[in-house]
Amino acid sequence: MSSTTTITGTPNAGTAQGTYGIIAEFPDPATTFHAAEVVRDAGYAKWDVYSPFPIHGIDEAMGIKPNKLPLMVGLLGLTGAALGFAFQFFVRTDYAIVHQGKPASAWQVLVPVTFEFGVIFTAFSALLGMLAFNALPMWFHPLLKKERFLRVSDDRFIIAVEAKDAKFDPEQTKQLLLHAGATRVETVSDE
Repeated sequence: MSSTTTITGTPNAGTAQGTYGIIAEFPDPATTFHAAEVVRDAGYAKWDVYSPFPIHGIDEAMGIKPNKLPLMVGLLGLTGAALGFAFQFFVRTDYAIVHQGKPASAWQVLVPVTFEFGVIFTAFSALLGMLAFNALPMWFHPLLKKERFLRVSDDRFIIAVEAKDAKFDPEQTKQLLLHAGATRVETVSDE
C-alpha cells in the first residue's frame, strides 16, 4: 500500500478476531511524548504509554484527566476519623472514666485513637481504590507475550493501542504510529 492511499471504512473494519491491538516502539522519551500527543489528537481512547521511567508531562500529553481516587481516599479517611471519635465519645458517656487526669467530657484524650482510625481508613481505601481503578489483580495480559514489551522496564518506550478502541483500524493505526516516529510497529494477538 502506498503512502498516498487513503484508507476508508468503518472503525474496527479491519480488526481481526483475537487481536489485542498494536504496539509501537520509540527511540527516546521526547519522541514518545510527541507520539502520545499525536495519538491523543487522533481521538484514540483506549491506549497507554509504557516507559522505563516517568516521562515529565506525559499525563497531559495523553489527555488523562485527574481521577477520583484522592477525593475518595480523603473522604473515607475523614469518615474513619469521625467514626473513631464518635465511637470513643459514646463509649465514654456510658462508661465515664477519668483518663489522664481529664474530665470525662475532654476531647483531647480521644485524639490518638481518632488519628489512628483516620489513618487505617485512608490506607485501606487507597489500597482497595487503586486495585479497583486499575482493574487489578490481572493474571494475564497479552502484551507480556511480546519480547520487545518485556524490555520496557529496561530501555524501551512503547505506545500500545487496543483493538477495542472505536477508532482502531490496523492499517491506519500503524501508519499513524509510524508517522509519529515509531521505529517498529507490531500487532499483538489476544491469545
